[in-house]
Amino acid sequence: MPFDSDIPISPLVSLIHRKQTVYLNDKLKEVNLSSGLYPLLIKAYKNNGISQEELASELYVNESTITRNLNKLENKGLITKTPQKRKKIISVTDEGKKTAKKIMDIDEKWDSIIRKSLTDEEFQDFRKLLLKICEDLV
Repeated sequence: MPFDSDIPISPLVSLIHRKQTVYLNDKLKEVNLSSGLYPLLIKAYKNNGISQEELASELYVNESTITRNLNKLENKGLITKTPQKRKKIISVTDEGKKTAKKIMDIDEKWDSIIRKSLTDEEFQDFRKLLLKICEDLV
């Protein structure tokens, strides 16, 4: 279905986000997670020992949302929270590491869906442009 060339950017970004959310939620069922929780687990996996405050800052999410979602991950046995001075340090459990690896594979499959429409160079340019826009917005 062709789109009008003058369609605003917001609906296009929204469509991509909705399609990715549906895709992720379907694939994440096998690991019993939702698309809202997986970025926390991936960030904690890649930065084992990160503090709860750093997670909130790096993912641009308020601390109450981080606390609520980390509690869900902890209840699923994917992370542990260890108080350290005034901070809570997040560690990924062995089960969490297995789950994080599965999720990263799912993410790569999503990227391959996006890549089907683009050349390698276009994909890299698209990624750079998205990063630039996000950096300017935050």
